[in-house]
Amino acid sequence: MSERSPKVVVVGGTYVDMAIKCRQIPHPGQSVAGSALSYTTTGPGPNQAMEAALCGCEVYLISKVGGESFARMAKETLAEFNVHTDFVYSAEAKNTGVIVTLVNSEGENASCVYTGANSALRSKEIDAAEQIISEADVCLVHGRLPQKAIVKAIRCAKLHNTKVILNPARPIEQSSQTSDDLPIDYFSADILIPNLYEAADITDQSDAGIRTAKLIGSDLVARGVKCAVITMGKRGCMVVDRSSADHIPAFEVDLVDHTCRGDAFAGALAAYCAVKDDVRGAVKFASAAGALACTKFGSIEALPTRAEIIELLQKEEMG
Repeated sequence: MSERSPKVVVVGGTYVDMAIKCRQIPHPGQSVAGSALSYTTTGPGPNQAMEAALCGCEVYLISKVGGESFARMAKETLAEFNVHTDFVYSAEAKNTGVIVTLVNSEGENASCVYTGANSALRSKEIDAAEQIISEADVCLVHGRLPQKAIVKAIRCAKLHNTKVILNPARPIEQSSQTSDDLPIDYFSADILIPNLYEAADITDQSDAGIRTAKLIGSDLVARGVKCAVITMGKRGCMVVDRSSADHIPAFEVDLVDHTCRGDAFAGALAAYCAVKDDVRGAVKFASAAGALACTKFGSIEALPTRAEIIELLQKEEMG
């Protein structure tokens, strides 16, 4: 990758992960004693922004937090990774999004997600960030935000010829609706990065097997997407554009925790695409990042640096 500092804008939700260890996960009406408690800044917004920063990019996050101490903690964590927080807005009357996770002695977990201030991100706040979006090489958007804000971000980036990479997770207010309800603007993305099951849902395919990935990708491209990158976990990725369809194998690593795999993949993909117009090279780079994120426990603690990603790529080539 180039020595210059490419610019990436990430639009995504911010959460605080409150993890509690306990002997067993309680049943309804039951109380159990916890043995450990931790707070961590997380969510697709911070995770993907921090990964892009670790890959050498100048990164801005557009997101929204509450008016309490969790918001300050999130911004401080982002600053530690050199992510600009100028457009991490505050909703004083709301709380920062929270994920409460209970982990039992066998490592099994159960979670409750509170979207909080993420549901209050508005189109006008995207408008306020138009200048920085116009200057960016890539605008990386995660769909789990209010629909109007997502659409505004995509349109703003397209207006200024900023490359759009979109994870088509459903908007917050449309989590239970059918694929037909997805905004048409999603299909104007330069690169769409659904996982296999999201992709099958979008294209109304009942079979989410690897054999259908190429067909699904072709369907997405036919709808207007320039390139579809369908992630399939340990089975790798299918990259489909108007010229060809290629399978990119996954890297073989010792799996420890796959919590941040998708966010590491997306952040690294954006970082590579901000420098070079080579989607398949970007997917290989991002796949290495996702694999490395699985070799450590945690979320932000597991995010790999550019040097670590390059080292894994070189080992793969030598092998």
